[in-house]
Amino acid sequence: MSRNLLRNPCGEEDLAFWELMENGGNGWTVEDMPGDCGHDFYNEEVKKYFATSFEWCSKKQVIHLLEEDYSTDELDAQPEVTVEDWYCSRTDCGCEYQLAVYLLNDNHEVIQEFKPELVVLDPEKDDCSWQQMKYTFSEYGPGMRFISFEHGGKDIKYWDGWFGVRVTGSSVTINL
Repeated sequence: MSRNLLRNPCGEEDLAFWELMENGGNGWTVEDMPGDCGHDFYNEEVKKYFATSFEWCSKKQVIHLLEEDYSTDELDAQPEVTVEDWYCSRTDCGCEYQLAVYLLNDNHEVIQEFKPELVVLDPEKDDCSWQQMKYTFSEYGPGMRFISFEHGGKDIKYWDGWFGVRVTGSSVTINL
């Protein structure tokens, strides 16, 4: 089983290991599952999630693969890289959600990226329960040395507090 290279993927250590890129409104917070107007998560072991505010919030981790004990030969063989993120909105307020993952070379230049379109969830017309965003990189060429994982969002009603997107269970794994 491949190990998750992201640290603190579910907020068990508050915001430790995450670099806050944008922290609008009331910023990021960590809440207990399922939270107010929340949804149960498929995995009972996940007890917390990150929540965003009424202005854009984003956070990221950059994984230094050589420091994670991968060799240049292993990385240049282009192993599959799978990224996963779980997101939802509250039942009373919709949200926007964005994920962006970049495979980077030694100079932090992008080799390949996964940045799907912005997701907008509205409880009046969408299933706002926990949903998975998952992607596997392959055949991206040699030279990958870093992986940047960034996600974020906000609420769609501009309510004061933490009514925006909820994220948890994030992962980055390499399949050697």
